[in-house]
Amino acid sequence: MRAAPPPLAADPTALSRLLGITLDALQEGAQARGGPLPAGGPEAVARRIGALGAVLPETGTGPDEALRTLARALAEGAADPAHPRCAAHLHTPPLALAAAADLAASALNPSMDSWDQAPAASALEAEVTAALAAELFPGAEAPDALVTTGGTESNQLALLLARERHGAGLRIVVGANAHHSFRRAAWLLGLPEPVTLPTPGGTLDPAALTEALAGGTGPVLVAATAGTTDEGLIDPLPAIADVCAARGAELHVDAAYGGPVLFSRTHRPLLDGLDRARTVTVDLHKLGWQPAAAGLLAVRDTADLAVLGHTADYLNADDDTGAGLPDLLGRSLRTTRRPDVLKTAVTLRALGRAGLGALVDTCMDLAQDLADQVEKAPGLDLRGRPVLTTVLFRPTAADDGTVAAIRRTLLAEGRAVLGRATADGRLWLKATLLNPHTTPGDLAEILTLVEGSAHR
Repeated sequence: MRAAPPPLAADPTALSRLLGITLDALQEGAQARGGPLPAGGPEAVARRIGALGAVLPETGTGPDEALRTLARALAEGAADPAHPRCAAHLHTPPLALAAAADLAASALNPSMDSWDQAPAASALEAEVTAALAAELFPGAEAPDALVTTGGTESNQLALLLARERHGAGLRIVVGANAHHSFRRAAWLLGLPEPVTLPTPGGTLDPAALTEALAGGTGPVLVAATAGTTDEGLIDPLPAIADVCAARGAELHVDAAYGGPVLFSRTHRPLLDGLDRARTVTVDLHKLGWQPAAAGLLAVRDTADLAVLGHTADYLNADDDTGAGLPDLLGRSLRTTRRPDVLKTAVTLRALGRAGLGALVDTCMDLAQDLADQVEKAPGLDLRGRPVLTTVLFRPTAADDGTVAAIRRTLLAEGRAVLGRATADGRLWLKATLLNPHTTPGDLAEILTLVEGSAHR
């Protein structure tokens, strides 16, 4: 006789018990790790994972043991974005309520490729995307937005929409500060290699853009950045929009990092001119504190999305669509996709614009505090005052090799996770502050570790 199959996520009793095991394992793993990431480097981590035993044993170990063992191992070997000394990347500690909502989405498992698989989720997605699109394009008559996996997919979609409007001769102009996804997207879409303009000051220069557009013919898409990956800088959007309007070029803004600053009444003016773009990329798994993935591509005019329309008879037959069933296939290049909108909807409802804006303000203040501390430290240099939440600094007397070694030493010891960025022809340590629970004391501890490593 066959054994009974394991319980499904729809069984609340089984899910509740397994969730308890998971939470205990996460706590035990974090305690065993004892810092922002595991000590010992890649070989030590791989060795500990390998020691867990066969991935596919002949006879399974059972759900409790498997879940407890692997969840604990994952937590013990994690780079924990909730730890105040984990500040390398645009890798946010997710809000507890967003993670809980993500569990609900996983348990129900709607697939966002046809209405009969996701009735409420599709309606909720329509409401949320409409609200966020209106936030980005407050003066537009028919703004819209698509849920994506993040900035890379959103930028690729923006280029695809522009290509479908203008053809394969579309010329793309970016700054050297632009995200690498534009070059990859151009390659995938059969478009010419983007024209890359130097950005010696870290941002796209409107005068250089004017000169670049003056010498060419044919359609052009300019991709500006609101929140660069290396320094968290924002291109001068109003001036760039003026240049694009004067030269007949379209404007896309990659605001994957900086877009959620719109929630802040204090810092919202940093994004003046954003609404003059035709398309905008935003990530809510950065300054939105969502579990990945939570990306968005917003468009000024929903009519631009019509080219994504696609028919598969088993998902959106013409007679079903004519009878009123919503057509979801034109809402993504993906077919099966998770209802990632639920966690975002829960967060927006729970915190509101004011609550999210307060989190943004807190992290912006932390960046200013860290910059103040670096400026006061006689043995450290500050690259510049932060615009968003990224701070670049380095020991004054160190060469680039020493700066790189300091970062790797702190990683290997499991004591701090800092990023790296090249600016002014030099290598800098990068702190990206996305944890609103971090304190000025935590920041001082990071600087103490860097200075101590430099002296060693």
